[in-house]
Amino acid sequence: MPKMKTHRGAAKRFEIKRTGKVMRRKAYGSHILTKKSSKRKRSFRQKQEVSPQDIGSVRRMLRQG
Repeated sequence: MPKMKTHRGAAKRFEIKRTGKVMRRKAYGSHILTKKSSKRKRSFRQKQEVSPQDIGSVRRMLRQG
């Protein structure tokens, strides 16, 4: 049986921390930034945890349990 391959698109978008948390980038932070406040743009820099409903599918794509 061949090895299961990692979904390369998911590997570039998600990160699994040592604690087991699955992190992602926030949406809406890449363009049309002139109308967004500095506070809002600053919050886009932080990573956010993937919602519990989606963790299973993300882990499946990353082959992590």
